[in-house]
Amino acid sequence: MYQKYQTDAIVIGSRESGEADKSLALYTRDFGLVRARATSVRSEKSKMRYALQTYARANVALVRGKSGWRTAGASASTTTVGKDGTGISAFARISELVTKLVAGEDHNEYLFDALAEAHTALMRSHVESVATIEIVAVARILFALGYLSAEALETALFTHTAYAEPHLREAEVIQEELLLSINRALSQTHL
Repeated sequence: MYQKYQTDAIVIGSRESGEADKSLALYTRDFGLVRARATSVRSEKSKMRYALQTYARANVALVRGKSGWRTAGASASTTTVGKDGTGISAFARISELVTKLVAGEDHNEYLFDALAEAHTALMRSHVESVATIEIVAVARILFALGYLSAEALETALFTHTAYAEPHLREAEVIQEELLLSINRALSQTHL
């Protein structure tokens, strides 16, 4: 008998597989980046269909089998239905970066919180400051993975994961320095 794990997850990527299956890239609170198979999730009668849409946030039940992770259930926290298109596009770019930089399963609560807060900020019906939210999210991802130093930037942006108005104003003040540090860090990753 396989153990079932419940965890909060963000669907950062997916691709269709077979007639009604999907291969998912999930960034989870408890396991980090997990690649899981969702069986029959694309069929019209699937209960997990909307919960596991790309860029949705869900509470997911996972089972680790012989051939990897499988989804055993999911309930949606948020979906992309009716959301701002520019916010979804920004989160898509953030998700692609995480997929490229994170090698595999590695519990990183700060990274999950930074992604979850960015997801919340970008998945509203009308989003302002999309570019600033995206820059801060990318900087926090690079910080969480060890590519950026908080001391070098001398900012409090890395002591929390919130995207409230005062935090975005602080980021706008140091935006040039932040972008230079991000570009330097990304060039060191050789992506």
